[in-house]
Amino acid sequence: MKQRILVVGAGHVGLYAALRLSKKLRSWEAEVMVVDPQPHMTYQPFLPEASAGNISPRHAVVPLRRALKNCTIVAGEVTRIEHARKTATVQPIIGPPREIPYDHIVVAPGSVSRTLPIPGLREQGIGFKTIGEAIYLRNHVLDRLDVAAATTDPETRRNALTFVFVGGGYAGIEALAEMEDMARDALKYYPEIAAEDMRWVLVEATLRVLPEVDRDMGAYTVQQLLKRKMDIRLDTRLESCVDGVVKLSDGDSFRADTIVWTAGVKPSPMLDETDLPRDERRRVTCLPTLQVVDGDRVLDGAWSAGDCAAVPDLTGPPGTFCSPSAQHAVRQAVTMADNIRAVIRSRLPKNYKHKHAGSVASLGLHKGVAQVYGIKLTGLPAWAMHRAYHLGRIPSLNRKIRVLVDWLLAFFLRREVVALGQLHDPREEFVEATPRITPRA
Repeated sequence: MKQRILVVGAGHVGLYAALRLSKKLRSWEAEVMVVDPQPHMTYQPFLPEASAGNISPRHAVVPLRRALKNCTIVAGEVTRIEHARKTATVQPIIGPPREIPYDHIVVAPGSVSRTLPIPGLREQGIGFKTIGEAIYLRNHVLDRLDVAAATTDPETRRNALTFVFVGGGYAGIEALAEMEDMARDALKYYPEIAAEDMRWVLVEATLRVLPEVDRDMGAYTVQQLLKRKMDIRLDTRLESCVDGVVKLSDGDSFRADTIVWTAGVKPSPMLDETDLPRDERRRVTCLPTLQVVDGDRVLDGAWSAGDCAAVPDLTGPPGTFCSPSAQHAVRQAVTMADNIRAVIRSRLPKNYKHKHAGSVASLGLHKGVAQVYGIKLTGLPAWAMHRAYHLGRIPSLNRKIRVLVDWLLAFFLRREVVALGQLHDPREEFVEATPRITPRA
């Protein structure tokens, strides 16, 4: 009997799992249905490069309907999962909600920014987790350069040229380094602004950055950022940013027009509307086979992986879980797809076991840091490894070629440093030009 596999979310886990399932299962064995409100998967490691203008933002995303030709795509959001009935409620983009029954479900809605109740953060902060946020940040930074170049008021200029990034993980470090590199490159077109006029601040609550690598690599990263005259605040917390006034736990206070929040992630709140078991960190509890488990009871047909799942790390000490990284997510997706196929064909699933190979990070053009299988690289070799690794990991040959062409063009041509701020409110000019009509009584 043909079974339905419902994939909730089309991030790293959802896309790779659906892609493998559609290739490994015969059409009469199963139907793979993918539900996601976005028509694309965002390859998040490329967000800093897309934001800095090194690659086109369109090339940092993978269109679902092109990549998953043998799957059924539903443009909508899963609002409820009742696994006891094996039914999911989906809210399409437009129209009434619908219930979708399933035989197997892949719960992979991913994560959202882990924010804190900091006064002013909701009104002033910018996230850095989606392609829309990456495009907005790029336009905003370039717009601030225009503001600073045009104004004669010292305070307005100082506020516009102050950029604060909160969080010293990979997302924060790469976003900070790439945006500073882009802004510094753009200054050749702004004779009114000197590089010393810009202030780039990193706020990190712990005593180190890049916790995924050894301390000496984190220290090297801090040294490189300090050489670029950045203001690095370790063991410091953001306490308030009401009206753009940044107040830090070390007592310092200053104004900034740009506050970027990259301080970690948490499981998607969509999981609150499910009957699936979760741990104290609100992650779905799983076995090493990626099957959802409630205590000692394995839930038939329920699977999860990635940022929203607590997957035991069989390569670490007992009680440890896999880190929420793209490296684990992609490999877990492959193992999970193979295990779903095995269960459908009445075979036993296998455990997921992968020792974290290491990490690579870009610190701007021709600058990077890498620690892979115990080998540590810095500078140009690390930057080249970063690009080579992610070029190999982004799905589809189409996207690999487009990203490679972007890099080749950037090697010979100057980086584009124009802000397209009207993208964020495209109807404003039309509305202003259209007369207001008062309805007749």
